[in-house]
Amino acid sequence: MKVVLVTRKGCHLCDEALSHLQDLGVHPELADVDADDELHRLYDFRVPVALIDGVVVAEGRISRESLQAALERSGRG
Repeated sequence: MKVVLVTRKGCHLCDEALSHLQDLGVHPELADVDADDELHRLYDFRVPVALIDGVVVAEGRISRESLQAALERSGRG
């Protein structure tokens, strides 16, 4: 399973989402929305965005519970 967190520098919600993932034992690949034109087009005002195997599972103000549920649905929880 591949977990990606789309973030941007200075985003406190991104920092919170990363912390939640790490608390759940997940160390996601980080993707900077401002460094990639396609990510920017797709997710600019939606960050942070958590993807599991390429599917958006959470965005914006992301709770630990929503991430845990998404991980469980994907078979990791």
